[in-house]
Amino acid sequence: MPEQTIAEALLLGVLEGLTEFIPVSSTGHILLAGHFLDFQSTGKAFEILIQLGAILAILSVYAARLWKMAVDLPRDPATRRFVLGVLLAFLPAAVIGVLAYKIIKTVLFETPTLICIMLILGGGVLLWVDRWAKKPVYTDITHFPLAMYFKIGLFQCLSMIPGTSRSGSTIVGGLLLGADKRAAAEFSFFLAMPTMAGAFAYDLYKNYALLTAADVKIIAVGFIAAFIAAVIVVRSLLGYVSRRGYALFGWWRILVGVAGLVALFFLG
Repeated sequence: MPEQTIAEALLLGVLEGLTEFIPVSSTGHILLAGHFLDFQSTGKAFEILIQLGAILAILSVYAARLWKMAVDLPRDPATRRFVLGVLLAFLPAAVIGVLAYKIIKTVLFETPTLICIMLILGGGVLLWVDRWAKKPVYTDITHFPLAMYFKIGLFQCLSMIPGTSRSGSTIVGGLLLGADKRAAAEFSFFLAMPTMAGAFAYDLYKNYALLTAADVKIIAVGFIAAFIAAVIVVRSLLGYVSRRGYALFGWWRILVGVAGLVALFFLG
């Protein structure tokens, strides 16, 4: 990376942590902010690798539940079924992410206009789904049908386009398939664990030889900031969406997308 400041890395790290688990597209926000800050990262690695902070945040918040699942896994069919469901949901993005990696990083990540458009379109979809009157069928993420887990995973693949939102895609998929608002958000948390860990590992594998000591320092700052901000969001999001739904996030996406297009028109 050229001479990037600690302040920029700190700002982008906080932005990552605050937006990773809400349906507004953390990658879209970071790429737009980086564009206007002229933040250049080696192979766009910073934007992916600081997600480790968000991964560790959700692991820390769900540590007790994950430990119980690990203990129960050998003897409890329900736990094994849920883990299988998460893996089924993870599979489509894993395959497409590897096959389309070059296009995602070299084309889609470099197209801020596309990011703004996807923010606006996604905001409209989120507003529509949030107001949809269909009565929820599933309130417990461990009781989704196996086919439903896989279908949510297909929805997640839409997030390969920056600005779409990984959490937004999975939440919308869950809502359309019959989950209530809380369950849709909670399953997006669990699906984030293998998805983000896989993206982190694959991107590190692709770029580790290119990274310098200066790069690692900047990434570490972003990672720590993302961890702290993400812990705050994960601890509060489920209660919020249970009471208020997703309308706020839909309007926020539209506002950011429109502001981004205006800024791109005047500033480039």
